[in-house]
Amino acid sequence: MGDFSFRKKMSDEDAYLFKRCIRKLLDATFIVADKEERLYDYIASESNQYDINTYLAAIGYKVVVEERMKVAMLQQNDEDVETVGLKRINLLRFEPKQVRFLLVLWLLFLERMGYADPVYVTVGDIIDKCKIYKITMAPADFKKNYRLFKRFSLIDYNDDIATEDGKVKLYPSLQFCMDIGQLKQVMAEYADEDGMEANMDGMEEDGEDIDGLGESEDMDE
Repeated sequence: MGDFSFRKKMSDEDAYLFKRCIRKLLDATFIVADKEERLYDYIASESNQYDINTYLAAIGYKVVVEERMKVAMLQQNDEDVETVGLKRINLLRFEPKQVRFLLVLWLLFLERMGYADPVYVTVGDIIDKCKIYKITMAPADFKKNYRLFKRFSLIDYNDDIATEDGKVKLYPSLQFCMDIGQLKQVMAEYADEDGMEANMDGMEEDGEDIDGLGESEDMDE
């Protein structure tokens, strides 16, 4: 068991942020600066990150901070991945159609991302992209998936989500919720579509820095 004596030296404010970061990671996997700047700034500090990792290590987890995209993410410790009998039981496994929908959102993010401004798309943009990839969902399914992805800090939106002009904010955490290999497998299903090879090449290039960070199609629930 790790030495948690560092907690006794924390100020009340730091102790509060420490607890919020731990609970947020365990509940939603990601902390995104665009959504929760205060929590991200706390966890991005090298000393705070060390303390959080010391605490998480006791239960077989760690936090990884991607400074360029300003995303902190919960991952299983490398040494525990293959441990027999130590299973990750708090996982959400996306359905195949949800994986494809995440692919659409990720591609929209990659098309429009910058490193300074938030990325927004309209519901109409998402629907049009879904048509390209032959993804059909009932309005109720769209809403269900929007709510799910919002919970895990992958997207955000307001009350106008029911209209085609409604805006959806895409977070950089979309790049880390699935690994590159799985996305390539999904893309291969559409390999006969025009321009698909170019898209796959672009994904591979953009994914070089994040390969191995993703949690497949699973996220902590």
